[in-house]
Order: sequence, then structure tokens, then C-alpha cells
Amino acid sequence: MRTLAEGLHEAVRLIADTFRLWWRNLLPLLTWFLIGYAGFRFSIIIAIWLGTHNHRSLAIGIFSAGVLLQLAVIVGMIRTCASSLHRWRDAAAGPGETTDPTQQRLLDLLSLTLLPLVAVWSAWGFLDEQISELATSYAIDRGLGPGEYLISFTGDSWKGFLPALVALLVIRRVLEAVDDRWPSKIGKLSQVWSEAFFLLLLLSITPPVVNLVKDWVEGRVFWFQTVEWWGSVKEFFSSIKLPIPDGLEFLWGVFDETLWPLFKDGVGQPLTWLAITTVVFGHRALSSTGFIQGTRLEGRLGSGSVQAPQGRIAKVAGQAPNMVLGGLKEKFYPTLNAFRLLVQVGPVFLGVVCLVYTIHYVGYSWAWYLPQRLIGPMDHPWTLMIGSLADLVRGAIFDTLRIALLAAAFDQCLSVGAEKRQEARLAAEATEQEAEPAKA
Repeated sequence: MRTLAEGLHEAVRLIADTFRLWWRNLLPLLTWFLIGYAGFRFSIIIAIWLGTHNHRSLAIGIFSAGVLLQLAVIVGMIRTCASSLHRWRDAAAGPGETTDPTQQRLLDLLSLTLLPLVAVWSAWGFLDEQISELATSYAIDRGLGPGEYLISFTGDSWKGFLPALVALLVIRRVLEAVDDRWPSKIGKLSQVWSEAFFLLLLLSITPPVVNLVKDWVEGRVFWFQTVEWWGSVKEFFSSIKLPIPDGLEFLWGVFDETLWPLFKDGVGQPLTWLAITTVVFGHRALSSTGFIQGTRLEGRLGSGSVQAPQGRIAKVAGQAPNMVLGGLKEKFYPTLNAFRLLVQVGPVFLGVVCLVYTIHYVGYSWAWYLPQRLIGPMDHPWTLMIGSLADLVRGAIFDTLRIALLAAAFDQCLSVGAEKRQEARLAAEATEQEAEPAKA
């Protein structure tokens, strides 16, 4: 019961801190949100105009720029909340605990967070929502029926993006070389955005490629032999009245249809968002070398450890991934290492964060349907207008509230972590004091 009481206390405190932080920073948060919303809508308008004039490649680039602008706005919104966090301020005053994001340039924060943000948006479906928004706007503007898309990754259309991926890799390496020789803000910004464009396109074409591989495997003879083998096993167990294969299929169905969606939306999504928030605030757990130091990954990920001599061909083959992707993988180390902070605070507080985030997620979903239910059925143009207005109001409230929730959760993580370290230190001192009379 003590754990439950602690969890409820932390949940109430987190909700109170969230609304306090949200209300105190509502004006700058709304300003950031409207910048991202207006930029994204403007990118859709330009992309549709380019698409109607047979410039779909440029349309995809403009649309991607609108998506990346929204991601940059998220970093700016998290950075805005830094000045109102009292526990974080105390931690930042300590030696080497955190770095002040308000004293860092937004470009430096984007270089650490933009690629992980693109991965998070792709993993949790935010990118699919933006592509769906573009498809809906394109169909309405052109008066087209379902199935007409400005950007399509179905079938073999994904192959048309391969030249763009190769070109972006070359552009990125050229920009990196130029920036190393002549450092400038424009060169750094161009490099960051070319990396983000590359990852955005790569993650967008990944699902159709995976489906293509699955279809190829399912069409091969060995796959049918596997299915026949499983059918023979089911028949054997049915003959002896033991429903073991049916039980395994039932457990897999429960995991795939119930447990995995619950884990994805209720656990994975809030914790990855909290990890990125930790990166923006620059907690001391973000040392990229400390994440892999002393592990087997240290040598595999190019940390500079001593390796056995290799031949020229083997050496060139081993360096090929770094020649192409060098510098990209390191951008994910801080976000991965940020999970150390989350592990330190324990499962109780992480459960509280997931619970409060789930409440926010439910409110976000109902905010879409509630205005339409209250107004009732209308004609099609009126429904579209109400839907767009409801989406804007919902985003202005719940997107800013989510940022405040993540910032308050990070602030409270520092407090809970400090309390746990204090308790551990007191327990260690008590143990040493008890051991001293025994030694005497």
C-alpha cells in the first residue's frame, strides 16, 4: 500500500506541476505552436500547388520541410519551459549536473534531437498522420476520389526515392567537409536538415520495403513448407486432445492485439518522449562515450579501440559504413543514454509518468470527437470546416499541455532521483555504522 500511496502522491504532484507550468508558459507555447502549425499548413499549400504542376519531387521536399519545422518547434517549446522549472534550476546550479538549454543555441539542440525526433514520429505514427493530412488536403483541393495521393509509397513507388536518398547522403558529406574547413551557422544548419531529410525519407519507405520482403517470403516454397509443418503439428496435438498450438496462437493474438498496442501507446511513447526531453535539458547522463564505454559496442561503433591488423580490402570494407553513415549514428547516443536517468528513478515514478501521459492521450483523442458530437451531423463542407477548427483547437491545448507534462516529468525525475540517492547514501552510512562495532 505504501507503493500505491507514493504513486498517487507523485501523480497528483505531476498533474499539478504540469498545469502550473502550462499556464505560466501558455503564451510562448502557443506562439511556438502557431508557428509550427502555420508553417506546416503553408508547406501543404505549396506542395499541392507544385504537385498539380507536375513537380512532385519538389512537393515532397516542401512537405518534408514543413514536418521538420514542426519538430524544430517541439524543441523550442521544451526549451521555453526551462526557465520555470525550480527543481531543474537547483540541479543546474550544481557542478556538472546539467547544461542550461536557455543558454544554448537552438541549432545545437536541433543537432542532438532532430534525428531522434524523426525516428519517434515515425515509430509512434505521428508521421503517418501528417502524410494522411496531406493526402486529405490534396484530395479536397483537387476534387479527387479516394486513392489519389500526392505522396505514395505503395507498390514500387518507393524506388523513386532511392536517388534522393543517395543524393542526400552525398550532400550531407559535402556539407560536413565544408563545415569542418569553414565552420558557419548556415553550414551547420544545412547539414542538420540534410540528415533529417535523409532519415525522414528512409523511415517513410521502410514499411513498404518490409511488406515487399514479407510478400516475397510468403510466396516462396519454404514458407509453404513451414505452414504445412505447423498444420501437421496442430493436427497431431488435436488427435491426442492437447490444444497446445491453439494456446500458443491465442497467447500470440493477445500479445499482438492487446499487450503490444498497450505497451506502444502507454509505455513506449511517453518514455521515448521523456528521453528526448532529457536530451534537450542536457542532463549529465548524456555523455555519448559513456553510453558504450566498457561494452562490446565500443569497438563495433567506432570508438577508436585497438583492433587487430587487417588487410587493405577488409579495412576498406570495414570503413565503408562509417564513410557513408559516419556521424549519423552518434546522434542517437544521447537519446539512448538518457534512459539511464529514467532507470534511476525506479518503476513507480515511471508508471506514474505513463499513467498521466495516458490520461492526456485519452483526452487528446476525445477532443477530436467531442465537438462533432455536440454539433451533430452537418453537410460535408461544414463537417470539414469544423474538423479543421477542432484539430487546431485540440492541438493548441493538448500539444502544449504535452510539452508541459514532459518538462514537469523531467523536473520531477531529478527530484525523485536525488531523493533515492540520498536514501541510498543514508542506508550505506547506517550499514557502515553497524559494521564498525562488529569489527571492534
